[in-house]
Amino acid sequence: MRGMMDQTSLDAARLRANVQAMESSKKRQNPIRPTDAEAIALAGSLLSSARFGALGTLEDGAPLVTRIAVIWTRSVALSLVSDLSHHTKALRRDPSYSLLIGEPGEKGDPLTHPRLTLLGQAQIIEHQSPDFTALRAPFVAKVPKAKLYIDFGDFVFLRFDISKALLNGGFGKAYELQASDFASLD
Repeated sequence: MRGMMDQTSLDAARLRANVQAMESSKKRQNPIRPTDAEAIALAGSLLSSARFGALGTLEDGAPLVTRIAVIWTRSVALSLVSDLSHHTKALRRDPSYSLLIGEPGEKGDPLTHPRLTLLGQAQIIEHQSPDFTALRAPFVAKVPKAKLYIDFGDFVFLRFDISKALLNGGFGKAYELQASDFASLD
């Protein structure tokens, strides 16, 4: 009998703790700060200095993440990729993407360094397109080694149309940016 009472007391204590935790979480502030000029400038700085990023796509319903070269030009993020790659094939099936930009510094906790995740739809710019020709020079200017393969027929540009972005400016500095926040950046 005593064992049952102990279990009942324990269950009641757990229930009280859960209710208190729920009430406490309701009182917490939203950790996402209002987007301001400083956040937009930080996002612009991360994009303009980016040379590569981690591209997330879906392959057969599973997440696929790969490192790609990235540049920011004409207010758009671009990459040059091969049609032979898994991520390009995945984007042809489903253009939804996420792209993580920003690398940790050499010292300190990696989570204190700023990073930006872009979310949206990737547009594939085919090799024979006039848009491909127009983007060739700006891409090669920022990624000179691309001269070695940019003219191969299996290469296409990815233009990352941004629907929103998640900016973590360091500990306690989280923002959600909208597509319009990127219009003035270059």
